[in-house]
Amino acid sequence: MTIRLKKGEKINLSKESRGLTKVVVGLGWDENSNSSNKDEGFLMSLGKALFGSTALSEEDFDCDAVAIMLDNGHFTSKGDLVFYNNLVHQSGSVKHMGDNLTGNASGEKGDAEQILIDLKHVPSNYDRIILAVGIYQALRRKQHFGMINNTYIRIVDDSTKQEICRYNLTDNYPNMTHVVFGDLHKDRNGEWQFRAIGEGTQDENVVALAYRYK
Repeated sequence: MTIRLKKGEKINLSKESRGLTKVVVGLGWDENSNSSNKDEGFLMSLGKALFGSTALSEEDFDCDAVAIMLDNGHFTSKGDLVFYNNLVHQSGSVKHMGDNLTGNASGEKGDAEQILIDLKHVPSNYDRIILAVGIYQALRRKQHFGMINNTYIRIVDDSTKQEICRYNLTDNYPNMTHVVFGDLHKDRNGEWQFRAIGEGTQDENVVALAYRYK
């Protein structure tokens, strides 16, 4: 049975799924179909304040999943950023399964994008993996997460294909270009835990987001 988490809660994945070695991190979101007319006055005012324009974007949303690997708690190399421009970590333990340019959770498995993590082979110096989503060229396109809904992250045991936990984000992020969905981290016993975070940022791109963790 899937465990549904709330913001700030965490779960010991190793205990919930014995023998766990690989997980699929599924992330999903949908463009708000009413974003062009629902609360239009609010969005136009917000757009003017944030982007210097009242124009609402008519371009498709291109949201990108990203995994940021922290070496003893810190981001130390651009090679530790796994995203559309670097699909596989040099260790081979974290693999981005491909960029979804449509922006909606309409793939075969229901997730917009997925990241495969081989927990057993994550090098021991990496103790935390940040899992986030950013809007590609959000500032130029005048887009933000207030125009996106139905956002979630779920953790699946790759060997059994069973969903271990899911976190549906309930906050609104009207002025945010990126959202940190959650993280995977090791506890003192070397067991992997997942924590639901749901924190928005206004970083220009995924590299700027990663440098928050230097």
